[in-house]
Amino acid sequence: MLEPSPPADAGATAGESTSGWSLPFSAYPILYTLKTVLTLAAIAFVWPDYGQFPLRVSPWAFVVGVIGIVLWIGLCEAQSHLVERFDIQWLKKIGQRSAYNPFEQLGDRPGLAWAFLAVRFFGLAVIVPVIEEFFLRGFVMRYFVRDDWWNVPFGDVNQTAVAVAMLLPIAMHPLTEALAVAVWFGLVTWLMVKTRNIWDCVVAHMVTNFLLGVYVINAGAWKYL
Repeated sequence: MLEPSPPADAGATAGESTSGWSLPFSAYPILYTLKTVLTLAAIAFVWPDYGQFPLRVSPWAFVVGVIGIVLWIGLCEAQSHLVERFDIQWLKKIGQRSAYNPFEQLGDRPGLAWAFLAVRFFGLAVIVPVIEEFFLRGFVMRYFVRDDWWNVPFGDVNQTAVAVAMLLPIAMHPLTEALAVAVWFGLVTWLMVKTRNIWDCVVAHMVTNFLLGVYVINAGAWKYL
């Protein structure tokens, strides 16, 4: 919530964060790194309990991950086109991403730019998939199946759990990505039910996010990060 959005104009030094605070855009690498370290510490603190889920991965995880990135980019671009076509500009201000380009912001310090990009990729392709999938599918979806959610076998779902698995991520992402979010998380829910293996969901998420990072760098589409 403290992360600043891009400055509104070229002469500004700060954007408005979702917390309402005006923070310097230059503080983004520090804030993101701190967030990554704290989340990693939270994972490490409870890591022994992750062992209740056998560590195995099926080929379906990679298939879904690759299909997922194609759907994500395609649907995001389609929704962006609709926003421009019908002039729904207010959507862009809800949950706007920081879109921080280290090569632009740290152009005079390329070593630092690459170092932060490594941190950004680690957060994107490792930390986010683990924390999101275990929170959403390991806890939230099972909670909406039964009150004693810890006794719900992974992969058991009902209509409410499936709906929550799409609506909650939509609330956690920019509204300009809502269509992609709904389809992508729905696809991973299908994977969850098919393989009944949380690590398949994590790896699919990792593959999609890693490929998204590669796409962003090659296409200069920093709006997705």
